[in-house]
Amino acid sequence: MTKQAIDITNLIDKQAVSRFQYLVIVLCSLVVLFDGMDTQVVGYLGPALSQEWDIPREQLGPVFSASLVGLMVGLLVIGAVSDRLGRRRSILVCVTLFSFFTLMTAMARGVNDLMVWRFLAGIGLGGAMPNALALTGEYCPKRYKATLVIIMFCGFSLGSIIGGLVAAGLLETYGWRAVFLVGAVLPMLLLPFLFRLLPESLQFLIQNRRHEEAISLLHKLNPSLSIDQTLKSTDEDLPKVPVGDLFNDGRLQGTLMLWVIFFMNLMVFYFLQNWLPTIFTDAGLSQQTAVLMATLISVGGIVAGVISGPLMDRFNPYLVLAALYAVGAFCVALIGAAPVSMLALVTFTAGFCVSGAQKSVNALAVMFYPTQVRATGVGWALGIGRFGSILGPVLAGWLLSWGWSRASLMQLAGLPMLLAALTIWLMGRIYHRPEPV
Repeated sequence: MTKQAIDITNLIDKQAVSRFQYLVIVLCSLVVLFDGMDTQVVGYLGPALSQEWDIPREQLGPVFSASLVGLMVGLLVIGAVSDRLGRRRSILVCVTLFSFFTLMTAMARGVNDLMVWRFLAGIGLGGAMPNALALTGEYCPKRYKATLVIIMFCGFSLGSIIGGLVAAGLLETYGWRAVFLVGAVLPMLLLPFLFRLLPESLQFLIQNRRHEEAISLLHKLNPSLSIDQTLKSTDEDLPKVPVGDLFNDGRLQGTLMLWVIFFMNLMVFYFLQNWLPTIFTDAGLSQQTAVLMATLISVGGIVAGVISGPLMDRFNPYLVLAALYAVGAFCVALIGAAPVSMLALVTFTAGFCVSGAQKSVNALAVMFYPTQVRATGVGWALGIGRFGSILGPVLAGWLLSWGWSRASLMQLAGLPMLLAALTIWLMGRIYHRPEPV
């Protein structure tokens, strides 16, 4: 009698979460933490760079966007080949890349050097994030997947906060180069642990007929398992989905609306993340205080991530997101008019809405697309959003060069949030179907 192959996807879903799985989550969270720290830290250093190299503040936009362009390249290039390389190897390559080129950034001799090294570091940063997310998801049982992936993803915001604290602590005494040096050394120290402890995706091993390695990892997941059968993965049976399928079966409007929302959200988020330290310095705050104040964007995002998920599960998720975007538009605009004594509260609230909405709209995209097009749909939404993340810092630099004030700039930045609120509300009118009581 032929033995039936064991489906490892179902096997993981039925198992309790083991220490081995928590180890995978922690390692991926550390990768994402250093990714967030490296991605965001250049924004904290804007005033120092402008002062040391005598760069007009409006010319910092291309510097801020250089790593974001590289990030988009990494997302498209490394993301496309990671299915052949494997999750583990892709993460190791990406962490090595952004660590090394961040180290080179610390040795930059001018703006052109800085832009080149930040672009190359961005390629590693762009490839690390999706692979860490994918590997975490593949080791999580279905019943806890959303919670564990969101917890892991909060490492990105935590990394941004740590980057701000490092910048605030080192800038005045040791200068901006020391901040990049720390940002390079810390992930380098993580590499040996990743090399030794980070496992490969079980699905990847099965798809590539590496069954002995997969069985060894399954024994780490649950030492009591007795496996004398062949293995298979549910994911093996999923067809390759062309991008055109994102527009089929009534998804045309929803896909286009999600692209608009991702574009607007990431444009405002990266504008705030990169320019707030410079804007706060111009408002009279010290460099250290301005950097610490800017980290409140990420702090607010982490708090929102804890609150918005349960609200989206219990109530109409489209209305929850529309409210976040609408309030966020008001708070972003208020940053430009708020007195210094109120800046901390207003910045935290803006971060709660802008950063929190981005985490929430990621979850909405996962909910919107069915299984067979989910990865493609979320990936393309993030890819379209990257164009917004590049445009935001550059556009702000142009407007500052034309003499725009802090108040005018922030009022304009609130408009994309209003557009996102309107778009998500319209999307809900089309697609939300209340559950029967």
